[in-house]
Amino acid sequence: MARRAKSQPPKTGLYYAREARGMSRSELVKRSGISKQQLSRLENGLIRLRLDHLKPFANALGYSAEQILLWGRYPGTAGDQTESEGLRVTEQVPELASPSDGAVDKSKLRKRKEGSHVDLMKPDGWVFPASFVREQLQTSPRQLLVVQAEGDTMAPTIASGDKVVVDFGHKTPSPDGLYAIRDSFDNVIIRRLQLLRAPRQSRVKIISDNPKHAAEEVELNDLEIVGKALLCLRIL
Repeated sequence: MARRAKSQPPKTGLYYAREARGMSRSELVKRSGISKQQLSRLENGLIRLRLDHLKPFANALGYSAEQILLWGRYPGTAGDQTESEGLRVTEQVPELASPSDGAVDKSKLRKRKEGSHVDLMKPDGWVFPASFVREQLQTSPRQLLVVQAEGDTMAPTIASGDKVVVDFGHKTPSPDGLYAIRDSFDNVIIRRLQLLRAPRQSRVKIISDNPKHAAEEVELNDLEIVGKALLCLRIL
């Protein structure tokens, strides 16, 4: 009688990180001090990965424990796992370079032109599962951009350092909600927008979720909307 083959768990980020470095299991065992049997279990998904599992491998592989844990979804990691390996991914979603990126090698930054603006993009982007972009975000990955929030203006909704996924194909402030806009210094910032219907010309109320910062109103034609905020990424 034919038997159904047992499905194997997908390879974990530890396997892909080691492969990306071209390192054998024996060498990683020697550098990390972890047994070959334990390494095999961790790579093959027989043990659910935690950050404390990965710390012994981080220095040996040159990746952080977070990068290994979120391999394929964290900047600086490859997103080339295939559907047959259990991780369907889209192409990379670029991240906008922020004013706080002082340590980033400027020669590696890429450029993105939109209208009269040229934005600098980080060399590494984010990778999202295709099904998540299609079913949850309901947009195309080619219309997505990751923006880092700065300051406490949108606290507690969005904290400084949080990454916000923006759909730059949605530039109309309807419905009301969170949007990425350009400030007077051409920086891309996240604010809550409320469209106000006026008899002659529409106006937009720009709201900070932090009550310490006052709201303001501008004419819709004077406001440059980069896109609609869809998702906040926060690494705890």
